[in-house]
Amino acid sequence: MATLTRGTLPQRLAEARAYTDRLFSIVRPEAYYDRPIPERHRIIFYLGHLEAFDWNLIGRGHFDLQPFAAEWDQLFSFGIDPVDGGLPTDQPQDWPRCAEILRYNERLRDLLDKRLEASQSGELQLGGSRFGESSVPGETRGHRADITTLLQVAIEHRLMHAETLTYMLHQLPRERKIAQRDMEAPDAPPVKARVVEIPAGVATLGLPRGGDGAAASTGEETFGWDNEFEEQRASVPAFRIDAQNVTNREFLRFVNEGGYQERSLWSDADWEWLRASGTSHPGFWIRRESASGEEWGYRTMFEVRPLPLEWPVYVSHAEATAYARWRGKELPSEAEWHRAALGTPNGVERKYPWGDALPDSSRGNFDSYRWDPTDVGSFPEGTSAFGISDLAGNGWEWTRTPFAPLEGFVPFPFYAGYSANFFDGKHYVLKGGSARTAACMLRRSFRNWFQPHYPFVYAGFRCVAR
Repeated sequence: MATLTRGTLPQRLAEARAYTDRLFSIVRPEAYYDRPIPERHRIIFYLGHLEAFDWNLIGRGHFDLQPFAAEWDQLFSFGIDPVDGGLPTDQPQDWPRCAEILRYNERLRDLLDKRLEASQSGELQLGGSRFGESSVPGETRGHRADITTLLQVAIEHRLMHAETLTYMLHQLPRERKIAQRDMEAPDAPPVKARVVEIPAGVATLGLPRGGDGAAASTGEETFGWDNEFEEQRASVPAFRIDAQNVTNREFLRFVNEGGYQERSLWSDADWEWLRASGTSHPGFWIRRESASGEEWGYRTMFEVRPLPLEWPVYVSHAEATAYARWRGKELPSEAEWHRAALGTPNGVERKYPWGDALPDSSRGNFDSYRWDPTDVGSFPEGTSAFGISDLAGNGWEWTRTPFAPLEGFVPFPFYAGYSANFFDGKHYVLKGGSARTAACMLRRSFRNWFQPHYPFVYAGFRCVAR
């Protein structure tokens, strides 16, 4: 996938569209109205949402193009993220037919692309990408964003949804989707669990803001979402951290020794969720019968296989926290994760765990090369300066830091609720990336977040102690 700053922004948008088109092609026609995850919209919503978002943001919001299906522009506007147990109640017949949505999408793309092409008079340089300045009279930077920022938003919004849509398709029964081949995983020698000492130092979070309210230019990548601002430096005391993510093998011991039944390991809210949901093991694990008795299976994207013991375990924040307590440790803070991932013994901070080189397939399991995880430690070229593996790709990593604004936060005027709607103390920051995370979102300042009881994310963890 071409998801970094190479090529023009319109080219990158076209590539992102082609990628999501391929993703939707996995769904069998009869499954578009399924709801694989109860808390989310039906799949059919997302088929219309990606185009409606681009149209509402750029076509209508920036170029003032006239709507031709205003009711659909609204219908496909917003996803949902219920935090208090409320679930959607819509029915399949409440949604338009798939063929009608595809025609809507085609028309939106055509109108938007023609307007984008017509606007390419005069050029604006941003991070290796060039595109015309807006021709809307009276537009000012910092109030109504320029077209470059909006295209970056559209591209990354689409790529983020590609990953969250993959979570949904993962839960779709095998017979409801069309299986795809996976890239073969690299050979990885068995990794012995170890702990790394991280000396006290400084961790830099966020991005510096330029004088116009956008990201200050770094000469290569300048875009950031509103929650990535502003840059701040945090003093981090010395700590110890797992060199590898917790594996299925390690978490199996927690399960076998009664971790899910030990009340002292769980907060009141987490214990209530555990009892109400009946959760007793990671969501990707499956109990199944075999010739030798009951055993654990694992739900990959397209099949069920024996539990891969050396893969990182994927769990909710609540489960990760309980496991860490069981070990007498805790999850890292956002600042500790930054220090371990991007710091160096000499105090210089890196752009990526491995250094300043742009991400490529040798550095980790990311950018949609694979559908599923690989054994921990499979990408030694992606190891951090402190000798820690898989800090980019192979699974997001939970932190103990609630998702909250950095000092100096200003919401995007054109998308005010993107971050601010989730500053509620009910979401936690994740760092790193999964196999399905686009390379452009591996930048050090990117912040992901989810609710603590959401079990469908490709999210693992590692533990820290002092």
